[in-house]
Amino acid sequence: MAPEITILAIESSCDDTSAAVICDGFVLSNLIANQEVHREYGGVVPELASRAHQANIVPVVDRALVAAGKKAEDISAVAFTRGPGLLGSLLVGTSFAKGFALARNIPLIEVNHLQAHVMSHFAMEQGRENRIPGFPFLCLLVSGGHTQLIVIRDYLSMELIGNTIDDAAGEAFDKCAKVMGLPYPGGPVIDRMAADGNPFAFSFAKPRIPGLNFSFSGLKTSFLYFLRDRVGEDPDFIGKNINDLAASLQRTIIEILMAKLVRASKETGIREIGIAGGVSANKGLRQAASREAARRQWNLFLPELRYTTDNAAMIGITGYYKYLRSEFTDHSVVPAARIDT
Repeated sequence: MAPEITILAIESSCDDTSAAVICDGFVLSNLIANQEVHREYGGVVPELASRAHQANIVPVVDRALVAAGKKAEDISAVAFTRGPGLLGSLLVGTSFAKGFALARNIPLIEVNHLQAHVMSHFAMEQGRENRIPGFPFLCLLVSGGHTQLIVIRDYLSMELIGNTIDDAAGEAFDKCAKVMGLPYPGGPVIDRMAADGNPFAFSFAKPRIPGLNFSFSGLKTSFLYFLRDRVGEDPDFIGKNINDLAASLQRTIIEILMAKLVRASKETGIREIGIAGGVSANKGLRQAASREAARRQWNLFLPELRYTTDNAAMIGITGYYKYLRSEFTDHSVVPAARIDT
């Protein structure tokens, strides 16, 4: 009987410190320490984030091991996020992973954060039905910093076919929310408010970008100018129409995303469809994708909500498949703030 492959995973790309334990492809634990300190600043402050990671990483790893019923000596390899992300935050996770691997004399595995979001579709758990996509499948990756269309041909073979040329969808949500005076992060707040609003109350500009690429800067500008003009007429306009504004903005962003996803499916002929990244937790997006799936006979895969945000389980799943291929990392590796899919 082959020995178990047990991966300790570390994720520290932004403001969440996360550790997970993966055994033979199954998630045994997935712990996350959030940093509430950024809310009062309306966004992530890199220096505060890196300091919080330093305070959180040891306790989070300890809790992940306990929750998984594993000890340090049971770990076969350490997987960590190399990038993209905030350099100071990545440095904390990278340094911890190196130290743990060196102390235990076990392999070190670097993971691309964006690739890991896609791989969240393969996060399996014992005792429940695990639906995983077949190959090839098409994935819409939507997060605060990235909006991409990717064809996945194998666990670690991915082809980028569409990308944002400026802002990401998640960034559009957060910045438009800030203009309306909503707290950070704005995306989830807009999602909640949209449920009580009329999505067709207002119209905003949609970019006309050729091919499969995205753009959201024009939408943000359109939204800003719209509010400026309306508030000039009525200072209480935002407060009176906050739910309708949220619903209309959300509808516009989702329509942009779904139009490109439908086009990508037609051009590639792929009907195995996945959505990943933090924005994939958006209820409106999940509902729109489900409607398109029923209409177009897609086999749709939506990750569990706990695997949509930044989490170490997705890092560990990616690390597990890299372990099977002996794709290990030298200890001279350094974190990278920017890195391709």
